[in-house]
Amino acid sequence: MESESNNKVSNGLDGSTGAESMARRGNTCELILRVVALALTVAAAIVLGVDKQTKVVPIQIAPTLPAVNIVAQAKWHYLSALVYAVVANIIASIYAAIAIVIMLGSGKGKASIRLGQMVGVADLLMVGLLFSANGAALAIGLMGYKGNSHVRWNKVCNVFDKFCDQVAVSILLSLLAALAFTALVAITLLTFHKRFASKL
Repeated sequence: MESESNNKVSNGLDGSTGAESMARRGNTCELILRVVALALTVAAAIVLGVDKQTKVVPIQIAPTLPAVNIVAQAKWHYLSALVYAVVANIIASIYAAIAIVIMLGSGKGKASIRLGQMVGVADLLMVGLLFSANGAALAIGLMGYKGNSHVRWNKVCNVFDKFCDQVAVSILLSLLAALAFTALVAITLLTFHKRFASKL
């Protein structure tokens, strides 16, 4: 009777141990985070990659002359910081898709552990890549919203409002993706900590 009750405590409903059940929950959480990161990076790249706006802007050449209307365009590839953001999100989305395939196809054993270590390092690289790209895009975005009176750079978001709003949405999506990759790094660290702690 005691052995049966111990088996019920140590085994799950499907006959698996508590450690196996926790591992499955961890894998499910990791898979969800990777899918979320993939969706967010793809969305951020698309939102910024199609961003453009055309406006007719009146230019005052001289105080005594009437304003001249000029057609002006704002496109994402006019700014190197936004190009970097698009490329970074594309790289992160491709990596996220590859990592999902690796995760679903990997088995158990030492090879799987080494593969998990490599993926953990790559996750950390994606965190750095996305945060640096978002920082660059955010800096140029603030310049567009506020301008810089010290170097006489006028703000442009009062004219190209739709363009700037789309850039802001893309940065937000990419930041959420970076947080998802950060959570994946945390899960990897906790997994290896528990694995090595159990061997001590």
